Amino acid sequence: MKVVQILIVSMVLLAIASELGLRWFLGFGKPVLYVADDATGYRLAPNQRTRRFGNRISVNEFSLRGPAMTPEPDPDIHRILLLGDSIANGGWWTDDSQTISAQLQERLGEAMGSVEVLNASANSWGPRNEWQYIRKFGIFGASDVVLLLNTDDLFSRQPTSVVVGRDRNYPDKRPPLAWLELINRFRPPAEIPELAQIRQQEGDVVQKNLEAIGQICAELEARQVRLMIFLTPLKRELGEPGPRPYEWEARRRLEAYLEDCSATYIDVLPIFNGLKKSEELYRDSIHFNASGNHILTELLYLRLSGKHEIPLWTPG
Repeated sequence: MKVVQILIVSMVLLAIASELGLRWFLGFGKPVLYVADDATGYRLAPNQRTRRFGNRISVNEFSLRGPAMTPEPDPDIHRILLLGDSIANGGWWTDDSQTISAQLQERLGEAMGSVEVLNASANSWGPRNEWQYIRKFGIFGASDVVLLLNTDDLFSRQPTSVVVGRDRNYPDKRPPLAWLELINRFRPPAEIPELAQIRQQEGDVVQKNLEAIGQICAELEARQVRLMIFLTPLKRELGEPGPRPYEWEARRRLEAYLEDCSATYIDVLPIFNGLKKSEELYRDSIHFNASGNHILTELLYLRLSGKHEIPLWTPG
């Protein structure tokens, strides 16, 4: 009987210790939360702070990743708005201080003085989500807007909130136990029939995303705000054979569409193809590691600071 009691107590203590370890050291049980939104489909839940795998993640009242800020900048501050998806956001694998926006703010501050770089982004956002975000929230007095796209964004679906609270990547509340979140990661993803219906009804999805980019461009032209569009490649697009035929076609359509837009367009693919070991800039098939974020930050810095030369880098 005593042995059984010892085993039960040991198991309870082990369960408590592992729960605390998952929470304190890995951040399980405290995921980044999302909210449904009639305009953007979904966005980061405002006013949240958490830590995942040691990385600090802060979201302010406007669902921007980063610290609290005022709706309009002080007169002596040059404000830049970065729009994007998980590449711009940084996700759970990037500390607040290491996001592209944070690094760019520090880099530009060295050359231009007081600079703020705001980060309006969320996992799997596309041009239509980003357009709806600035329609709803505005651009916060930014003098420059950077639209950071990747090839997949040209095929992104229309804004929808059906994933919030149903897809494990878009939780709307914290689980009661860290263990439950960990176990859920190994389960098959939940089926969401509405997503399949949306994809079937989409039609020419590239055209719809191009039109959203055009709406962003027209809005910023009317405000006399400079727009820069950066298109980053998927890892498999590097080198030969390069992008797939349908991706080349979407890229061609984007370039043609932007001929009537005053935005500065930078295709990062040829730049990366000019680097040695550019595949080492990625942490997975689409997202960059610290070296990739550093190089992308430098590209943005060169354009925003008026320096157009592109130096040669070798990933470390």
